[in-house]
Amino acid sequence: MIHELPLGSTRLHGAFSRDLSPVVTVDPGDSVRFSLPNSGWRLGPDEEVERPDPAVDTGHALLGPIEVRGAHAGHVLAVHVDEVTPGGWGETFDEAGNRVHWELRDGLGHTGGRTVRLAPFLGVLGMPPADPGIHSTRPPRRTGGNIDCKELVAGTTLFLPVAVDGALFSAGDGHGAQGDGEVSGWAIECPVEGRLTLDVRDDLDLAWPIARTRDAWLTFGFDEDLGQAARIALDAMLDLMQRERGIPRDEALVLASVAVDLRVTQIVNLAVGVHAVLRDDALG
Repeated sequence: MIHELPLGSTRLHGAFSRDLSPVVTVDPGDSVRFSLPNSGWRLGPDEEVERPDPAVDTGHALLGPIEVRGAHAGHVLAVHVDEVTPGGWGETFDEAGNRVHWELRDGLGHTGGRTVRLAPFLGVLGMPPADPGIHSTRPPRRTGGNIDCKELVAGTTLFLPVAVDGALFSAGDGHGAQGDGEVSGWAIECPVEGRLTLDVRDDLDLAWPIARTRDAWLTFGFDEDLGQAARIALDAMLDLMQRERGIPRDEALVLASVAVDLRVTQIVNLAVGVHAVLRDDALG
């Protein structure tokens, strides 16, 4: 079943909380089609969507929470990215806070006579932690959130540990394009339309998010310390190599040293991110 959630049909929010009421309840395997303003709540350069509670909704404009029937703490939520389509414009900001305007068309972003290829994705895909209260949308967590990984384009499935019953999944932060690191703190922040399919897995034991792209496995680590984030991502990759490829852990470390890439996901969101990448063709 596909649930239609066009802009204005539900309340957006700008914080994570296990106490937020869901905007829709779906069954495992259902899809959600949506439209969203950009991360700064803008539909156009001078057209801003009102924040329901400006004192609380200080973060990214997010769709949700979406309750998934049968999802319980300890399960894994599988989020398949079916489609992400950027709007016709986007914005980035320089160090002084000045806006850089982008025109997005025909798979390209144009600004100031320069052009980049678009590779649209959602920067925020996640759920609230188990702790009560209000939680910022800025840092990524074990349950996902502001991961800002440019690999999570259409065709990818992200697997997230569930911390609260019902999952209470939210999504947003459309990006037209971004480099690894997101070094200025901004991608091409743009409105998006898209579709996600949500499923529940009770046969995976995950402590941190992982993802499956068209041709690779990714594991993630988040921490205030970049080295610790890398350690988390690597440990998760060794677990994955043992689980998915049947490689003993001591052998997996040797193979990871020659076949796994560690990439800096982002360095600007309080908790920095590292993702480990194992391409399908990296090991015979």
